[in-house]
Amino acid sequence: MARTVSIGNQDFKTIIENHYFYVDKTDFIREWWDNGDTVTLITRPRRFGKTLAMSMVEAFFSIEYANCSDLFDGLSIWQEERYRELQGTYPVISLSFANVKDTNYQNTREKLCQLIASEYARHSYLLEGNYLTEQEKDTFRRKAASMGDVDATLSINQLSEYMCRYYGKKVIILLDEYDTPLQEAYVHGYWEELVLFTRNLFNATFKTNPYLDRGLMTGITRISKESIFSDLNNLEIVTTTSVKYQDSFGFTEQEVSDALEEYGLSEKEREVKDWYDGFAFGKNTSIYNPWSIVNYLDKQVFGPYWANTSSNRLVGKLIREGSKAVKLIMEDLMCGKSFRTDIDEQIIYDQLNWSETAIWSFLLAGGYLKIRRYETGMTEFGDWVQNYELILTNFEVKVMFRNMIRNWFKTSSTDYNDFVKAMLQGDVEAMNTYMNWICETIFSSFDTGKRPSDRTEPERFYHGLVLGLMVDLNDRYYITSNRESGFGRYDVQMEPRRTEDDAILLEFKVRNPKKEHSLEETLHNALAQIEDRDYAAGLRQRGIEEKRIRKYGFAFEGKKVLIG
Repeated sequence: MARTVSIGNQDFKTIIENHYFYVDKTDFIREWWDNGDTVTLITRPRRFGKTLAMSMVEAFFSIEYANCSDLFDGLSIWQEERYRELQGTYPVISLSFANVKDTNYQNTREKLCQLIASEYARHSYLLEGNYLTEQEKDTFRRKAASMGDVDATLSINQLSEYMCRYYGKKVIILLDEYDTPLQEAYVHGYWEELVLFTRNLFNATFKTNPYLDRGLMTGITRISKESIFSDLNNLEIVTTTSVKYQDSFGFTEQEVSDALEEYGLSEKEREVKDWYDGFAFGKNTSIYNPWSIVNYLDKQVFGPYWANTSSNRLVGKLIREGSKAVKLIMEDLMCGKSFRTDIDEQIIYDQLNWSETAIWSFLLAGGYLKIRRYETGMTEFGDWVQNYELILTNFEVKVMFRNMIRNWFKTSSTDYNDFVKAMLQGDVEAMNTYMNWICETIFSSFDTGKRPSDRTEPERFYHGLVLGLMVDLNDRYYITSNRESGFGRYDVQMEPRRTEDDAILLEFKVRNPKKEHSLEETLHNALAQIEDRDYAAGLRQRGIEEKRIRKYGFAFEGKKVLIG
């Protein structure tokens, strides 16, 4: 009989004791311990079993689980005597920043301090007896949500000392989802404040801590050393391209095949692969997203389970506010194409506003893109470069991006849908009405916020509009933008998939007050450019008659648009 699937359960002890569905990942314990690294940071996409792995590590090493050796009976780690002797023998400090998702620094700092204070409360037995001096007991009692920076940043270091003294053994420190509050800080604009606090906390916890035996951290991204890990030269960083622990997070193809067989779903293996395979860690290029697999096993219905979780806000912001080049690449990705780029696995959040490399690096780390192939080598100038060919990870991710793009227009969905209908019907008056309402409602949401919309080229907006058309009209049109045709590069081409539909060409222009006296003149120039550069040439060559090619100019001035 197939085991019960417990959705969202990340507590190792609960899963094992209740015989819930579990894929044995205890070999990670052996590999991590044998590697002997002082502090390890492992980055993996969200919902890839990081929290469950940390719970497993805690249950294996912590003295608090000394009487729970039966949890590992029958699992891989229990096959060797030397590991059976390790179970339940270490003092462990365990923290998770997964739920620190606040919109301002004050609340974030307070929540981090509260988490630390809760860990102190869990070890309140240290106040008993004479293990601590009276001064140390006072320091212990000051650990609260309202504590000052000095108490907060030294707190884990001090707790390590107290526990080491009590147990006569150095501690293991586990920190899950270390970068969650830092991502929120970037999104909400308090990055610099939080970085300073976090850097001091991590330095005292993992660098200048003589009471630390080993440390293990998990997160989604490898934030640059200069940002928060300065002076932490004992840190072993394991990213998605590293061979270490390549099978420890996510499900391998064999593990998925075994699970499908257990639940009588072996005939669905091909579809499961299309939906949820495609992640690549180290040399293993066939890793499945575990969150979606367990949801599929439970519901036996295909869907974007991983992609529909609530952590796509930053991804949406980066693409929506991204440059023309970013959106053009997204168009290709949505059409199943790949692109080539440099990648820097050290995410520098300050660069996400302007560096396309930083954006693609972030999407790769987050699991939204996968590496198809890569090349390394030395340039003629002596620089070492790594060039990656990237593509969307799988069908589930593609569905996620479709939904994300649709949501860009959610606040003006009625006007947007009416504009699309008017364009297909050739109703220029209605197109003008609805597009002006759309611009008034959502135009500024495509800006980075660094400058006013009326001074920004509207490319961010109208290439976002193109992505929206690609998503909503994919069944009727092949939609491309910024491609060569005739004697130039058209803005948007909509080539019909059905013989009864007309082809459509769109040209966007921003009014230049120095050269154009009115928005009407800008519109005239846009339409003239379509004709002068013969943008319809490619469509005619593919057998579409001139009378079936509709041409529209869009003239922009701030949030005002004139279509003709």
